[in-house]
Amino acid sequence: MFMRNWFKTEDVTEEISPEQRAYLTRLKLKKTVIYLIQILILIGFFAIWELLASWKLIDAFLTSQPSRIYHTIMNLYHQGVLFGHIGITCGETVVGFLLGTIFGTMIAAFLWWSDFLAKVCEPYLVILNSLPKIALAPIFIVWIGAGPSAIIAMALAISLIVTILEVLNGFLAVDQDQVKLVQTFGAGKRQTFTKVILPASFPTIINALKINVGLSWVGVIVGEFLVSKAGIGYLIVYGGQVFQLDLVMASVMILAVAAAAMYQAVVYLERFLIKR
Repeated sequence: MFMRNWFKTEDVTEEISPEQRAYLTRLKLKKTVIYLIQILILIGFFAIWELLASWKLIDAFLTSQPSRIYHTIMNLYHQGVLFGHIGITCGETVVGFLLGTIFGTMIAAFLWWSDFLAKVCEPYLVILNSLPKIALAPIFIVWIGAGPSAIIAMALAISLIVTILEVLNGFLAVDQDQVKLVQTFGAGKRQTFTKVILPASFPTIINALKINVGLSWVGVIVGEFLVSKAGIGYLIVYGGQVFQLDLVMASVMILAVAAAAMYQAVVYLERFLIKR
């Protein structure tokens, strides 16, 4: 068995031509160069920012500077509140993100299932999508109360409609020839959806996940601006009220890192599902 697998691996290796191997090497090198340039741009941005503030070419009180942001983050860490604020905001964002994605995909599936229902709901979905969801925040606070539930509801409201429209358009864009083919062989509505529509819409659902990452963060931060007593949004509001702009910029940096990490998690999920 081992020898058979060894010979099989050897045969596969021999199938790769020198030209293919050279192409793969160039492709890997290109990706490495892109990553290095991205890192250098980021380092250069912070270095220039630090130098301009140190040389008094920009007002560090108004723009802060990387060294002051670092000291602010370390002060939050030593006070024992850094990970508490990050955990609260990340938890609310993940819950809002999952609820928006799950409910949005389910509603899109119902609308695909019933063409009549989809046509009835279409104008309402368009209106709700164009409506500024932030305007609904006071209503959520009155209905649900000032707390994490209102913040999660805000994140859900912002991401839900976009998910429905995005996923529904993906369902409707599936090649109708494939749908007619399986229906010709006697497939029902449920089989058509599970065997054709849903697998073909996988890239659309993943794209909706990526969009929801940003929308969920927006909803949570806006909610924390209004009602929260902890979290990254609370730190931003508090820093602005007491003119501690170092705290504001530090909170924004933490928010950027957390959002990037969540987006990268979705990218890894996409790669994992594609391999499976």
